[in-house]
Amino acid sequence: MKFQIPEISTSKTSHNLPPPMPTCTTRSCFFCILSETDPSVRRTKISQYFKQMPFREDQEHILVLSGLWKIAMTNPNDPEFPSLGIFTCMAKLITKGVSDRTWLLKHQNIYIPYYAAHIIGSYTMKKPKFAKTAVKSLVVQPLVELLQGKITWIEQRVAFRALGHIINHEATFEAIKNHEAEIIEAAINIASTCLNEVYDNFVGLKGSQRLEYHRNLLTRGLGGLELENRKAEEWASQLQCWSLYLLHCFACRKGSLTLRLICKKKQFLKDLCGMWGGLSNPSSPSGIGLLKTLCRTQMGRESIAELQEVIESFCNVARSSDERQHMAIESLLQLLRDPITRYKVIDKAAPVLADLVELRNTHEVGKKITKVLLQDYHKIKFFNLTLSKGQRAMRTIEELWDYKAERVKREKLMSGQEMREREALLRVLKKEGNKRFSSGEIEKAMKKYSEALDLCPLRLRKERIVLHSNRAQCHLLLKDAEGAISDATRALCLSSVVCPHSKSLWRRSQAYDMKGLAKESLMDCLAFIGTRFRSCKTKGFNFKIPYYAARFFNKQMNSTWPFDKAMRHRKHEELKGFMMGKNHVDFMNLRKKTRRKMKGLSYIVEEPIIRRRVLGI
Repeated sequence: MKFQIPEISTSKTSHNLPPPMPTCTTRSCFFCILSETDPSVRRTKISQYFKQMPFREDQEHILVLSGLWKIAMTNPNDPEFPSLGIFTCMAKLITKGVSDRTWLLKHQNIYIPYYAAHIIGSYTMKKPKFAKTAVKSLVVQPLVELLQGKITWIEQRVAFRALGHIINHEATFEAIKNHEAEIIEAAINIASTCLNEVYDNFVGLKGSQRLEYHRNLLTRGLGGLELENRKAEEWASQLQCWSLYLLHCFACRKGSLTLRLICKKKQFLKDLCGMWGGLSNPSSPSGIGLLKTLCRTQMGRESIAELQEVIESFCNVARSSDERQHMAIESLLQLLRDPITRYKVIDKAAPVLADLVELRNTHEVGKKITKVLLQDYHKIKFFNLTLSKGQRAMRTIEELWDYKAERVKREKLMSGQEMREREALLRVLKKEGNKRFSSGEIEKAMKKYSEALDLCPLRLRKERIVLHSNRAQCHLLLKDAEGAISDATRALCLSSVVCPHSKSLWRRSQAYDMKGLAKESLMDCLAFIGTRFRSCKTKGFNFKIPYYAARFFNKQMNSTWPFDKAMRHRKHEELKGFMMGKNHVDFMNLRKKTRRKMKGLSYIVEEPIIRRRVLGI
């Protein structure tokens, strides 16, 4: 059960940095010990100090720990303190803080478990030798207790960090594995609830309601409310990332209990799709990364194939500008390679992957996708086998076969005259499509663009990019988000990886917004702004984000705010309580007044349609 910690009065700078070296006559002063010039005497005194520290009542403990924290952060490879018993000392201090609430609330002892866990994590970060020493010093059990929420989320974060560094070393993995069930249960729970927890217990509170020691740890006593909120968001994201990292480390091991524990929790597998680590931590395995790891196992594939929400999330990330796009593609390919799961996911996965067959990157993803989708094409075609999910995937596979095999052969056999005639007809159809679009005949324009694409030689990449992008705009105007995403993705796959087609990025961003997928929309919007910036820099122009893009970016940033769901849930609960209470009549009157004020207000269109300017011509 978590402690309810009262406010503790503390100065803003008392715990931040080690104090200046004082002139002191106290024989037990740690900073005086550090100034000892005789190395053997110094080592003996430090070792003795670490042994006695957990059993002494001293108001200066927090000063010593903050100094040790700074040393550990600055010189994590220095063997002096690890060899003199610092790990045993830190483990005992954490245990004392967890078990003795009276001691924890004395003086400034509330800071001690945080700094102790942080010191352990810093020293075990790079050196396997230090990690082995830490394990022998029995640090794992105290860290697991912090992990289980025995104090607050602040201590959970540094406990996850320390365990993450220890588990990263092969020599110490077995020691952590002995606590696998406890850690996995805690990690699953924290990954699912940490954002709500941080919001409810810190971000959603007024400044005066927040625990003072949380505020000091977050800002080192130097920041105001805005900095506190920004750091809390960063730390909450780190807490979720570290919990996913621990799960990922266990899941990578064959025969691990983790697979069975995770695969049983269907809701957690669905929730993983939304755990993306934020923009500041692209190296995190994130929810998609953990799902990819699960897809490498038979048990994981079978569990994931049953969850349509997860398959849809893979499809959305696969066709986005997210840096984890390759993880989603690889996960879908793993599911399609497995004969047990292939026909459970192919109806959703095949049309999405077909849009990516011309993806231009160094990993030859397009070739892998083509090979996997067409692996049983002849078997299905000649033996009249039907797909369990319908004929949509079969049509996609037939189109892909015609595109990658038959069409290539036909174009190779064409004479130069036939190719020139095709190109002439292509230009006519494109011009006719533009004319129809300008006159507002969107469906007819889309039909002309489709006819032009059917005629366009595969080698004319630029023409195909424009036609796909123009057709994506038609889909947008017809409120067909899926069609717009498909065509915009095809245009982007044909364009350069370094400099993608900016209009296609913008159109796909709008289409994802239309589907309510804020994260994917945000990533495309960021890529669009980046492309515009590079273009202006190349041409020597001053770059300024267009108003419509800035407004759209703002909207998606608000929608992807880590605490957005927690905030909406709290408002819903408050509103529900308000409506059920004595003020129900007042609430109804307020709602009527609000509606009257809103009446007559117009909506602002994100991107006005201005004739030819919206086309890629």
